[in-house]
Amino acid sequence: MKLLLGFILMCCSTGLAQNQILQFELEGNRKTDTSLIQKISEIEVGQPLDSVVLDRDIARLERQPAIASATYAVTPLESQGYRVVYTIEENFTLIPTLNVFTSNAGEFAFRAGLYEFNLFGQHIAFGGFFQRDDFNAWGLNFRAPYLFGKQTGLAINVQDFSTLEPVFLPSGTANYKYNNKSLEVLGLYEWNSKHRVEIGLSLFQEAYDYISGATDPGIPQQLEVDKYLLKTVYDYDALDYHFYFVDGFRSLFNFQYVRAEGDQLPSFLIARNDLLWYKRVGTRGNWANRLRLGIASNDDSPFAPFSVDNQLNIRGVGNTIDRGTAALVLNTEYRYTLYEKNWFVLQSNIFVDAGTWRNPGGDLASDFSDVQNLRIYPGVGIRFIHKRIFNAIFRIDYGYGITEDATRGVVFGIGQYF
Repeated sequence: MKLLLGFILMCCSTGLAQNQILQFELEGNRKTDTSLIQKISEIEVGQPLDSVVLDRDIARLERQPAIASATYAVTPLESQGYRVVYTIEENFTLIPTLNVFTSNAGEFAFRAGLYEFNLFGQHIAFGGFFQRDDFNAWGLNFRAPYLFGKQTGLAINVQDFSTLEPVFLPSGTANYKYNNKSLEVLGLYEWNSKHRVEIGLSLFQEAYDYISGATDPGIPQQLEVDKYLLKTVYDYDALDYHFYFVDGFRSLFNFQYVRAEGDQLPSFLIARNDLLWYKRVGTRGNWANRLRLGIASNDDSPFAPFSVDNQLNIRGVGNTIDRGTAALVLNTEYRYTLYEKNWFVLQSNIFVDAGTWRNPGGDLASDFSDVQNLRIYPGVGIRFIHKRIFNAIFRIDYGYGITEDATRGVVFGIGQYF
């Protein structure tokens, strides 16, 4: 009996050894720390070989800003078991950023910055920006998704942000200088390669100073309010990347509770969900879509949270031309590769940006269907892409409005619009 049991155990252990990963190696990661890739990968030496796990690892690695492409190779060993090699092709990750936008109303604004997306080889993003949009503004951002382990990290954001904001009153439009000074701290957690969550707190001060335009006895010309914000972000990311091509689905949900001190401005809830869907079309085409759904507490306030803006949702519309307490926006574009040689890609695109808003204190159904709230902007664009530098996509888009009182304008930027 003992001999039979021993024979069975020997056969089982031999079978397991034949299917085990006995060697795990990395190639091509010159800057990214080997220990980090080993930490965030699911496979380990000694576990059974599973192609599903390998595919999940590769997809997760290719979503990292520091990695342009990743592949794996499996080789049987003479001593039984397998050798697995991940081959990494890295991005250059010290990236300048630039966004420039204009309209036929003579508006001009820009944002320039510099970010490192693989600080210390640990996939830490750190950098800052300077913006000129009538007033100076700046911000610093730190994000370390694996600071405390395989699944947990930290993000810290600091900003002093000022713009000229239109405030829409019953008597007309007023122009205010808006300033936001804030400190935000977020805890980051990844369940697995597709699911992650962020939870955090932001302390900030908002100030409004009247510049010009209409006035209203019930609306102060100077306002300064301390606030805090509780935020939860849930990200389901099933996108597959191959250099600048994207395929798959992503849902990004953001929920916030904003509490204002005193009674000058109301506290409110705000939720936004971005649904993104990408489809490869042949070898050169990429169809990209974003549906943005947003809703907030419906306070009848001129300082509503959702805005209609060049850089946020509608290309060519202008700089913050309207506000609302709910938003429905669809961006769709077809990207086509005109030329590709080694690292350089020239890509064209045609797009339609469309959206509608609920007025502060208004009705959701009637305001969404009101033609005065509807914006439709078709347009064309061009992309200059470096395949081996993260987010090195210089875009130029021209949007032309076809709805009532429409404008037109050019929007420049770094990275795809969405």
